[in-house]
Amino acid sequence: MIRAKKHAAFEELTLIAEEVNGVIQQYYSLGEYVVVQPGVCGGRPTIKHTRIDARHVLGALRRGDTPELIVGDYQIPVAAVHEVVELAEFYDYERSYA
Repeated sequence: MIRAKKHAAFEELTLIAEEVNGVIQQYYSLGEYVVVQPGVCGGRPTIKHTRIDARHVLGALRRGDTPELIVGDYQIPVAAVHEVVELAEFYDYERSYA
């Protein structure tokens, strides 16, 4: 179980196991699209079922990329980009969580 600060909804998260393409993936869900998967990207938040680090999405936005450009580059839903931004209010994406 991991703990995050600043938001009661994220105080305790449960490890989820899901089969994807015949492989069991375990992760803590921070939202619909953003997860923390032990052993992936140093335990930092990523886009679910990818190794796209949430920090990279935020970095692309900070350098001026539009959500639509990021969606095209990474092949992720635009809702995932918006969720990364929303969760950044509660999560320090530089920190390892798992």
